[in-house]
Amino acid sequence: MIFSAFSLLALAPPPQPGQPAPPWWVNMVPMVIMIVVFYLILIRPQQKKAREHSEMLKNLKPGDKVTTSGGLVGVVVSVKDRTVSLRSADTKIEVLKSAVNEITERASSEA
Repeated sequence: MIFSAFSLLALAPPPQPGQPAPPWWVNMVPMVIMIVVFYLILIRPQQKKAREHSEMLKNLKPGDKVTTSGGLVGVVVSVKDRTVSLRSADTKIEVLKSAVNEITERASSEA
């Protein structure tokens, strides 16, 4: 089907010698549309997801139950500048903040 469409385009008559060429921007419109669609479908959602992940890491506090990118599940013991200490079973593990994928359970806020 695509081949037949291309063959029809190839058989299109050439422009008449007396006709003026279309403006330069007419040829750029499809490229601009493709760039806008690419931005809206791929880049913008990824930026939003990265922003939400960064905000989640800022709000990380001791007592939160988290899952890491390696599949570890643990409770946050302490939060440092770049790392988080987790307690999983009887083991204390220190992982990078960026390795924390999600907070599965928030710490109970006792007032």
